[in-house]
Amino acid sequence: MKLNSHIRRLTLTGVFVALTAVATLIIRIPTITKGYINLGDTVVNLAGWVLGPFNGAAAAGLGSALADLISGYTVYVPATFIIKALMAAAAFQLWALLAKRLKDLPARIIAAVAAELIMIAGYAVFEGLLYGSFASAVASLSGNLVQGIFGAAASVTLYEAVLKRIPHLTDRN
Repeated sequence: MKLNSHIRRLTLTGVFVALTAVATLIIRIPTITKGYINLGDTVVNLAGWVLGPFNGAAAAGLGSALADLISGYTVYVPATFIIKALMAAAAFQLWALLAKRLKDLPARIIAAVAAELIMIAGYAVFEGLLYGSFASAVASLSGNLVQGIFGAAASVTLYEAVLKRIPHLTDRN
């Protein structure tokens, strides 16, 4: 049985890598900073909640970095891997901590918002270093904020409406 749970977890991790990449690539709304708003953060948060902090981080980081690589945003690949992995791990860890004191839904909302704040801050710092000016990084804040709001709302809604109703999907044993 232990081997089956490891195979199941590895398979789900692979599925979430692919889902993250596809969600990031399928709908891309260009921003004025030559980036794009996408659906990827929805799956990043879900990966953390479904897979836990380690596998969720791996799936979110790999899937998002793969999407950047495919899209030609090669310079962003390492930063995206780190930022999205941190988001998934934080989404899980904060939810797990808050769910002990709050009901599940408020805990999940707070965790999703915190994960999106990691994305917004992470890209602001990376772009400030990349472009040598934090003033230019500030220009991308609005696009990342819109993506963050959508990612938090969509991930919580999708989890509550669909994923939590699938038997054994969220078992992290």
